Amino acid sequence: MVITEVRIKLCEENNERLLAFCSVTFDNAFVVRDLKIIEGTKGIFVAMPSRKLTDRCGRCGGKNHLRSRFCNQCGTRLDDQRAMRAIDGRAKLHADIAHPIHSGAREMIQGAVVDAYAKEKERAKLPGYVCTYDEFDYDDEVPASYSGMVTEMGKTVKAHGPHTGPKGTHFHSTDAPAESIKKADGFADGIA
Repeated sequence: MVITEVRIKLCEENNERLLAFCSVTFDNAFVVRDLKIIEGTKGIFVAMPSRKLTDRCGRCGGKNHLRSRFCNQCGTRLDDQRAMRAIDGRAKLHADIAHPIHSGAREMIQGAVVDAYAKEKERAKLPGYVCTYDEFDYDDEVPASYSGMVTEMGKTVKAHGPHTGPKGTHFHSTDAPAESIKKADGFADGIA
């Protein structure tokens, strides 16, 4: 696995800890977006993209974020201590969407991202600086069709016969809906 590109989007100076967002491309084939570069108590670190954890209301079954104090569906007050806790006692409120499996991979990603962040900060000082983070040029080399992509991979596409036409409705004659619904007041006229 080789990191082939790192794109950085610097944050405004008024953010306390969040320094930048970044995307990392692996082997010119796979992109992970929305990594965060954060100033921690021990220095800069890279936070992987994550989502907020949710649970369900005991009364109505509605889905709520773990920080929610009341159910979004029924308004029932939710337990403030329902989140799982880490060893240090902090509530676990987010789950990584993508993350390295071992420390070697984490160190490789973090090193590449921190280096790219330092270079981007220097580039930002130059006149005419333009951020490249939002340029979505990954589709420039994508083949226009599935068969083109398969051919590019050195494979062949097997042709198959045409698909059969639709087989009719799923209703049996006794289950078919009524032809029309008419009421004396004209309500629902024209519904078939």
